[in-house]
Amino acid sequence: MTELWVYVELCREGIRPVTFELLGKAAELAARCGGRVTAAALGACDTEALIAAGADRVLLGEGVALPAEDGLQAQALAELCRRHRPDMLLLGATGMGRSLAPRVAALLRTGLTADCTRLDLDESGLLLQTRPAFGGNLLATILCPERRPQMATVRPKVFPQPAPDASRHGEVRREALPPLQSSVRLLEELPAPGGDARLDADILVAVGNGIGGEENLAMARELARRLGGGLAASRPLVDAGRMPYPHQVGQTGKTVAPKVYLALGISGAIQHMAGVQAEKIIAVNADADAPIFAYADEAVVADCGAFLRELLAAVPALE
Repeated sequence: MTELWVYVELCREGIRPVTFELLGKAAELAARCGGRVTAAALGACDTEALIAAGADRVLLGEGVALPAEDGLQAQALAELCRRHRPDMLLLGATGMGRSLAPRVAALLRTGLTADCTRLDLDESGLLLQTRPAFGGNLLATILCPERRPQMATVRPKVFPQPAPDASRHGEVRREALPPLQSSVRLLEELPAPGGDARLDADILVAVGNGIGGEENLAMARELARRLGGGLAASRPLVDAGRMPYPHQVGQTGKTVAPKVYLALGISGAIQHMAGVQAEKIIAVNADADAPIFAYADEAVVADCGAFLRELLAAVPALE
């Protein structure tokens, strides 16, 4: 039986949503190859929610006090993999996943494909791991035929969250881990800057180099607040130091899937659009030939500042 594992990423709020997204995809793949889905967790978590999202088994590795630095978690996850020898191991391409996955791959001496945007199976059941390459100008599909597990990190929001099925049943298994040691000691956790990004909101106001001066940027932030949405940014604005990195969307940032993506002064480079999976894109740009208009459902050729002033006048202020 093919064993498909999903790493359960835990945070203060509980299980990160990307875990459920990966469980849904793993269940889809398992149904095609006659496999079993295991949710591998390091620490106490909502096992019923994991089973309802597609896990056939929840494996709880006990003995790692969370929060723990990445090296300890990597040792613990690698130990579980050595015991059970999964065929595939999927992790979210989050800050934690991007740090943890290569450590685990190195310990297990296996391959790793980072930042996948598509997963599939070939005729023999090998995992087809597809990710953008060469600056997003092409998609590369990578296979790992000789080593196990086949490992991939997947960006959040690439796959939809499955609807929970409370009628599903699964096994919960606890395993004690041996004492683990690391040369790194976690002293303190600090909140990341840009905590107001809210890139999981249904409405995102996104700003690029064409937004104009700080007055226009402040209006974009206020518009996002009034709409109850989040504020996103393209890489040039982040590189210029005008927006914090947690707001960055694109190949080197986050993937977003809002209902409405209002792009203000964003040129529409493929590296940025690789991270946008919106239901509706509204683009505002003073350049009538901007590439963003090829992706837009609604196109507005206008100065961003003038557009924002008119829109703010129409959207009532919130208390």
